[in-house]
Amino acid sequence: MGKAEYQAACHIVRALKGAGHEAVLAGGCVRDRLLGIVPKDYDVATSATPEQVKAVFPGSKGVGEAFAVVLVRHEEVVTEVATFRKDGPYADGRRPDYVELDGATMEEDAARRDFTINGLFEDPDREEASKVIDFHDGVTDLKKHRCVRAIGDPAARIAEDRLRMLRAVRFAARFGFHIEAATKQAIVKHAPELGAVSLERVGGEVVMMLGHQARAQAAGMLQELGLDRAILGSAANSDFPRLANLSSEASNAAALAAWALDRGMSGDVAGVLRDALRLSNDTEDAIRDALGLLPRLLAEWSAAGVAAKKRMANHPGFQAAWWLLEATSPESAQAIAAEVADLSQGIGLAPAPLLSGDELIAAGHRPGPHFAVALDAAYDAQLAGLVSTLEEAMVIAERTFRGDLA
Repeated sequence: MGKAEYQAACHIVRALKGAGHEAVLAGGCVRDRLLGIVPKDYDVATSATPEQVKAVFPGSKGVGEAFAVVLVRHEEVVTEVATFRKDGPYADGRRPDYVELDGATMEEDAARRDFTINGLFEDPDREEASKVIDFHDGVTDLKKHRCVRAIGDPAARIAEDRLRMLRAVRFAARFGFHIEAATKQAIVKHAPELGAVSLERVGGEVVMMLGHQARAQAAGMLQELGLDRAILGSAANSDFPRLANLSSEASNAAALAAWALDRGMSGDVAGVLRDALRLSNDTEDAIRDALGLLPRLLAEWSAAGVAAKKRMANHPGFQAAWWLLEATSPESAQAIAAEVADLSQGIGLAPAPLLSGDELIAAGHRPGPHFAVALDAAYDAQLAGLVSTLEEAMVIAERTFRGDLA
């Protein structure tokens, strides 16, 4: 996101104001701009109803009209525009049963938000000193106190949406902030209630916080606040060394695997994480592949032959397993990386096999379990550079059929 997105949001603000409505930039984009961070997206809040927004921007699309949200496109940039609102009760601990739009003010809209640093607005047309509109001392918390503080009563904010406990951790870790004392106390007290939140939403927050470079700090906060017990069903006592040393380029699967290893989890780790966080099948497989290959890199790599090393380097979990290894034994990881680079030369790590089952059948062999043994032997010889033609590969296969492959 950049200049075009900011200009599009400002255009929408000015157009709505020109039509007689209040309109401001809202929430996270204001917070990030104050921190010198380029926002991921820009949101606009306005006194205009969805119908009035559509009247100003014909062709705009309502995507959450029950919650007064309209998507407005300007010069290929789509911006979310929400009407000032007051939230009704949160019976499900997730979202309000209804929202009140009639007469809702900017201040009332700020009051229903989660944290002071997220309850900020910005009028791009004001003088610099007065651009930011702050009803809850969010700027002070952002700049001076460097804390995440609930707006109003922390327990009430959490009761409305218990996912806010995880959001507090994610924001605090991301910005290097602490969680304000009363807010922290409320999270500790209500942490067991996280189970009321859908696993998909919990998983989304955990994956986001562990996907950030401040992942170790986030994991530490989850542990301190008792949220990790609520998520995984057991407590831990870790300094999270793998997470702390994990590469900034590491995948989500590697980060989740590192979290599990740091917590001392064993058994079907990938399955436990999948169930607790509602992970996708691909992510579960990636975690399982990485955790399955890691001990082999530790125990087998140095003594393995060329073919075995190429097979490990071409394993679907190799990159994630390598990141995990690098986080605990960087010298070993670098040595393996150097070898893999050398092994990649010539025919590469995974050349197309010279021999297939079709050639074995054409040579008069009947399909069966022995085919896999023969094909593997021929391919290993190919990977090791011992054979380079179909005929040579067939010789290796024939020797396996005779049982005299040395």
